[in-house]
Amino acid sequence: MGSLGTVVLVTAAAGIGGTGLGGGAACLLRRKSDRMVSLLLSFAAGVMAGVVCFDLLAEAAAVSLGLTAGGVLLGFGLTGGMNRVLERRSGGDGNRSNLFWAGVVMALAIALHNMPEGMVIGAAFVGGGAGSGWVMATVIALHNIPEGMAVSVPLAAGGETRRKAAGIAALTGAPTVLGAVLGYCLGTMGSIALAAALSFAAGAMLYVVFGELLPESAALWKNRAPALAAVAGLLVGMVIVYG
Repeated sequence: MGSLGTVVLVTAAAGIGGTGLGGGAACLLRRKSDRMVSLLLSFAAGVMAGVVCFDLLAEAAAVSLGLTAGGVLLGFGLTGGMNRVLERRSGGDGNRSNLFWAGVVMALAIALHNMPEGMVIGAAFVGGGAGSGWVMATVIALHNIPEGMAVSVPLAAGGETRRKAAGIAALTGAPTVLGAVLGYCLGTMGSIALAAALSFAAGAMLYVVFGELLPESAALWKNRAPALAAVAGLLVGMVIVYG
């Protein structure tokens, strides 16, 4: 089990670093490739689903199946509800002002669901040791790259400077650190608390996979390639857990 200081540093690199990298890359690219983003989203979704199902849920289910099922439903429902409320505040006719506010809403939504992502990292460090924590941090960092792109692109298109757009994208990863501290503290309180933290975080991540990443990927590129990328990601997640 890694120390809390290590967990904070690793999570900051995954959360802030991942979204910041995506935001900066999107601002540097003159033309964003929908196909590239679609494949990246699908692959990240597959890896995330694999690690969640083969690692987090397996760990939690070993303690209590009922608690795990309830935690997954709670995490899935709360994350979906928060994102739905924020999504209703976005939209418009496509002008620069609406693009800017769409970016702000996207930043808030991503910042909110980054907290349970951090819980995954913190709980993984407690439940599976430093190796499991590092693996989960890497997976979430990969997932955060397209999220950073999703924040910075509308902000820059809406009139914000590229540097500020990338900076805001990076800041959306900050709540990941708070979530990691919470997940770590819950995990150290005992097996029941650890199972609750793992299952809640897993539910939140499954919403991100099935409610956001895969639908967005399909909308960007209507092709079988994203589905293949998701399957490849799932296999990579399985290898990460059992390899």
